[in-house]
Amino acid sequence: MDRQSTIAFILIGVILVVWLYLNSPTPPPALPETTDSTLTAQDTLTAVEDTIPVEKAEEPEAKTEIAGEEILPFGTTRLPEKIITIDTKLARIELTSKGAKIRKYYLKNYETWYHEKFDENDFYNRHVQLINPDNGGDFNLIFVTKEGKLVNTSSLDFTSDAGNYFYKLEENDSLTLKYKFEGTDGKEIVKTFKFFGGDYAADIDIEFSNFQDVISSFRYDVAWTNGINFTEKNSVDEAYYSNAAVYAGGEQVIIDASSPDEKVSKDINGKVDWAGVKSKYFSVIISPNDPNDDGGAYVEGTHTVKGEDVREYYSVSLKVPFKNQSYQKDSFKLYIGPVEYNTLKTYGRSFEALVDFGSFLGLTFIIRPISEYFLLPLMKFLHQFIPNYGFVIILLSIIVKFALHPLTKQSMKSMKKMQLLQPKINELKEKYKDDPQRVQKETMKLYSTYGINPMGGCFPMLLQMPILIALWSLFNVAIDIRQQPFILWIDNLSAPDVIFKLPFKVPIFNIDVVSGLALLLGVTMFLQQKQSVRDPSQKALVYIMPVMFTLMFMGFPSGLNLYYFMFNLLSIVQQYYINHKKDDMELVPVANPKKKQGFMARMLEAAEKQAQTQKQIQSKSKKRKK
Repeated sequence: MDRQSTIAFILIGVILVVWLYLNSPTPPPALPETTDSTLTAQDTLTAVEDTIPVEKAEEPEAKTEIAGEEILPFGTTRLPEKIITIDTKLARIELTSKGAKIRKYYLKNYETWYHEKFDENDFYNRHVQLINPDNGGDFNLIFVTKEGKLVNTSSLDFTSDAGNYFYKLEENDSLTLKYKFEGTDGKEIVKTFKFFGGDYAADIDIEFSNFQDVISSFRYDVAWTNGINFTEKNSVDEAYYSNAAVYAGGEQVIIDASSPDEKVSKDINGKVDWAGVKSKYFSVIISPNDPNDDGGAYVEGTHTVKGEDVREYYSVSLKVPFKNQSYQKDSFKLYIGPVEYNTLKTYGRSFEALVDFGSFLGLTFIIRPISEYFLLPLMKFLHQFIPNYGFVIILLSIIVKFALHPLTKQSMKSMKKMQLLQPKINELKEKYKDDPQRVQKETMKLYSTYGINPMGGCFPMLLQMPILIALWSLFNVAIDIRQQPFILWIDNLSAPDVIFKLPFKVPIFNIDVVSGLALLLGVTMFLQQKQSVRDPSQKALVYIMPVMFTLMFMGFPSGLNLYYFMFNLLSIVQQYYINHKKDDMELVPVANPKKKQGFMARMLEAAEKQAQTQKQIQSKSKKRKK
């Protein structure tokens, strides 16, 4: 490679490194180690010891804890809490009469990161549970009375029309449960839940009766507070991908509390299609069936660090106009489930916008379509025929390599021609070693004579970067590869494939694990550099780039490293073929070099002008000395 190509290559690498650094989760500061006899598991990426949250299996029966005769709003008193369990094909849901809210929500198709430590029959400890346990349940109604008192239905006791405490729904079944709060003077709040056996979303109706003299400001809020339960082993990584979002006017507004002890909020007025919170792989979305121009949403988030445990909690509420009538009914769709593109898209409410396909230097409009309409559909299509996602990724890398073949072929051929031209450039440097401007001018003439574009090897690389960045983002957030094994030591494609742990952390990169696939990726990158770098002055690149990228990729998901390893391996084969196909690699002068237009003509003209300017400066300098 010549000087220009080398500089461009380094700049591309620096851009990629900076982008990966900015988009990688920052680990929290290390604290002194403590010993704990509680059952723990070592986090292979952040060196965090997370206590496994053991859930006590609960039988589907009523609970009758009475908290005394505490007087509640609207002349009511405490009632016994009753728990109703609904078992569907996709989830096990617990509803509580206290606040008529969702108490727990287990997903049957997704297991906890520590599930292997428990018996196969231990449902509660083996499956992901999404309701944050700190607030005892969620989906509450909030309003301010005309006396200025804040009322949250979380503190109110409802009665249910359910005849049982446990319901099992088949895929095509549905169940409607009605919860009613009864106050004085005929005041009633009714929450009606309709669950479906084969659906993550529920239909919910909210009814107010005789509250026209109670609710002020002509609004009430439907709220989801304190986010959702964290479910992954690596809390730093999960917090990095957690946020809240509001979809309004065809655009998504994202609220992200990314700094320690940071509290962020956003108040949006007008027609809102939905508001939701998400972690890396799961989400909760509230969507009104009839969005109102007088509505809105409020979002609040906090970022907390406790030792090396990082959490982000978000609360969202939909502002619902209250018409100040004796009776009002509003309907909503409540989605609680995976951040899975195809599932979210089926609702026809733009829920799929919640899927984060990443961005490159702010160019989301380039990266997202590549992932949304090409890479993700292709990966899902291949999985229909190949059950192991590791082999799907390998086949995907081959397909993408073939798709990029015209670009990579042009880049490799251009770099090969530059290598063949290097001896002639070295001769010029030796011949005009005391005249750098002359060297540059003669070098440009060489490029023009042989029809070589010195940037021809770099532009194709730049054009490939959106696809490579899209793949990087996809493999980081795709729930499809969560906890999916491959072969040998690679047992989770969504996490680093750790082969051993270091007793220290590598400075700057802050990693203390060694990934097998990252090492293989580094080897293939080294071989690539050996094939393409021939200029002795650029030999350092052969060693610096592979080492830097190997260290950086140590903490990345093994699915991502597997893809890049295969892509590099295929590139090595392609480069070897091009290097040994000599018919296409001979330096042949072009017929009319003076007619060369475009980039080469501009570079040659610039070199000539620079040489003329330098001569004029030298001539004036000599005259002054005389």
